[in-house]
Amino acid sequence: MSIDEQIGIIVKAGDDKKAFDIKALDISGLSSISDYFIMFSGNSTRQVVSIADEIEDKMFESGYQPLNKEGKQTGDWVLIDYGDIIVHVFTKESREFYDLERLWKDGKTLNIDKFLD
Repeated sequence: MSIDEQIGIIVKAGDDKKAFDIKALDISGLSSISDYFIMFSGNSTRQVVSIADEIEDKMFESGYQPLNKEGKQTGDWVLIDYGDIIVHVFTKESREFYDLERLWKDGKTLNIDKFLD
């Protein structure tokens, strides 16, 4: 499965659980840890965990298991590492506090609309 198809599965799964402020960044030229960050926001810790669970379920159905995952205990920021793609699901407050968009501002923003049609 192509990286584009994987990104599509992740974005659609988050959208299905009513995630908002969805953003995908290509950081391939900037980082050795991953090629893409995909970020989502949820209205509550419960929604954040629900979004993360849906992403994991849909990726598992497609044959992908995370290399690592963190944050489900608190639900403020859940990170799911798929190697080439790292998923971040935040509460609005945690997203503003950690401000990954600012830290990775040199990354290329991907158009996610094609995954949501």
